[in-house]
Amino acid sequence: QVQLVESGGGLVQPGGSLRLSCAASRFTLDYYTIGWFRQAPGKEREGVSCISSSGGSTYYADSVKGRFTISRDSAKNTVYLQMNSLKPEDTAVYYCAASRSRYYSDPHRWDRERGYDYWGQGTQVTVSS
Repeated sequence: QVQLVESGGGLVQPGGSLRLSCAASRFTLDYYTIGWFRQAPGKEREGVSCISSSGGSTYYADSVKGRFTISRDSAKNTVYLQMNSLKPEDTAVYYCAASRSRYYSDPHRWDRERGYDYWGQGTQVTVSS
């Protein structure tokens, strides 16, 4: 069964950094568009970032541009989300998701949840002093 597993979450002070990892079992991430989403308490889940299957295209929510960086390591079959200059409003459960369709590797569609076929269980990120 296809499985995505997120890790790297935790408690960090404002201004700090974390690196989230999204690892896959039973399939190769290279063939998929990978997105990161987050859901804060009492809010809807929102798109954070996305990377195309080739790694040549990346997309970010306006709220994280310049602070977060998405990347992929084919040798480790892992996608990363480097988060710097974290703010309390970044507190959320972060999910990675995989899409089989290149249609969603697009600046206008990457954050549409219905485009993603597989989801991880999420990892908690808490930014607080």
